[in-house]
Amino acid sequence: MLDDGSTGSTPSEPETSPGPRTASLPATMQALTFDRSREEWARSTGLVKERVPTPTLDEPEGADRSHVIIQVMYAGFCGSDRGIWWRKAFGDMILGSLDEEGRDKRIVGHEMLGRIVAVGERVGEKYGYQVGDVVSTESHIICGTCFQCRVGDTHVCARDKIIGISTDGCFAEYVKLPAKSLWPTDLTRIRPEVAAVQEPFGNAMHACQVTELRGKRVAVIGCGTIGLFAILIARGMGASQVIGVEIDPHHAELARKLGADVVLSPGLPDPAAMHKSDPALIERIHELTDGTGVDVAMEMAGFNSALNNSIKMTRRGGHVVMFGVKNGDAVIEDIHRVVMNGLQIHAVVGRRIFETWELVRNLLENKGNGIQDAIWEVILGGGGDALVDFATWDRDDFERRIQQHPKVVLRIAGH
Repeated sequence: MLDDGSTGSTPSEPETSPGPRTASLPATMQALTFDRSREEWARSTGLVKERVPTPTLDEPEGADRSHVIIQVMYAGFCGSDRGIWWRKAFGDMILGSLDEEGRDKRIVGHEMLGRIVAVGERVGEKYGYQVGDVVSTESHIICGTCFQCRVGDTHVCARDKIIGISTDGCFAEYVKLPAKSLWPTDLTRIRPEVAAVQEPFGNAMHACQVTELRGKRVAVIGCGTIGLFAILIARGMGASQVIGVEIDPHHAELARKLGADVVLSPGLPDPAAMHKSDPALIERIHELTDGTGVDVAMEMAGFNSALNNSIKMTRRGGHVVMFGVKNGDAVIEDIHRVVMNGLQIHAVVGRRIFETWELVRNLLENKGNGIQDAIWEVILGGGGDALVDFATWDRDDFERRIQQHPKVVLRIAGH
């Protein structure tokens, strides 16, 4: 916990005088980057730790009047970041945004907890934030003016920017963000390492909001970080049965610890037909559900075979929630059965801003439900090897950790 008495519970009262509030910041900082002038996307992996310019607020003109600079305390390494590390996802967005900016370098990372160290001249009056406030952030920076934003579907803003993908992110000592995207965080109610992963927990929360889970039989296909969060939430929302599907033995054991009634291992798909479902898995799911199938299948893996498994294990009239992401095309088996079985397929991205964040706050700050403790003790392993000191970050050691743990958190300026 922080030892300076700061809670960051709510935005502070607006300052009475105009102008920026700025701490004395170093000219450069350490950050984890991808640089296309240094490495080719398709022929490289990983990130490089290097010294880059510290962000500044260019007062008094421009959008920086409503921006803040945050000293990053903790930053979570996400499944999206794994896709970037292994060059399996988001390359088009990163390269396209660099083209737009006329730059070569992108600072990665979008899950964070930090302390505000500088504010633009409009931030206090408009948003109530001051230097010293502790915040997390919504990773989708929305435009507020497109059709989706105007009708309340801000999570699918047509012109959004994603922190760490289409704009610089938080795997760095400092990050500049718009105040409108920030989320105040009360460190007397939530430990900081868990507060750093509110954003991905919100992904799972949004996926679990799509349809009623109370009293339902739910399968979670892919028990990575978001899948593990979904198991916690589904159980917390009253699902009558939670079935995990996970090939990795360690992740399967974590799923059991978090409340899955049973965890099944799917068969590996035929290399010549990677899209095909696993008949043995589907048969076992039906045995566990009295021959009916699950009410809700949550596809969290992003593999074509996992999608077809999800469709085939779901009962007639049931729901398939698609959250897993992977570039390229997919093949759906027996597509006529999707129609004839009356399946409802939902694609989920991001979080509803800020409705989902309110639900996340309620779940995580309620110590009685055990969810915060489960995240810390099971998913984050109580710290230990899943907590990485940024000052001594080593590429090879970090790669080992992200392969062994469902969630790794960088400790940057946290205690």
